[in-house]
Amino acid sequence: MALMKEIMEPWRDTYTARRVFGDPIEKDGITVIPAAMVAGGGGGGTGPAEGADDTESAGGGFGGMARPAGVYVLRGDDVQWQPAIDVTLLGMAVIALAALTMLVMGRALRHRR
Repeated sequence: MALMKEIMEPWRDTYTARRVFGDPIEKDGITVIPAAMVAGGGGGGTGPAEGADDTESAGGGFGGMARPAGVYVLRGDDVQWQPAIDVTLLGMAVIALAALTMLVMGRALRHRR
């Protein structure tokens, strides 16, 4: 359990919106606070060392990713959410929809013959 705690502590410190996108920005009475979608995982284990009778070895690791979710914009007492637009994800969705449409239309045309 100590190994897992040792592995997860750096992850917790690394994958935060502040670490990925920086500190909130304040200018002319407006504050912009970045927000992120953060995901990750990790694992570890122990076991007998290969070729040694009484020696144990341990290992582990973690990985993750962060994507911008948007920003909170604060103007006085007014708070607004501005979502981030992921152009890559949007483009991939359009391509997938076009491919699905062509597949369905192709099957429909073949079925009519």
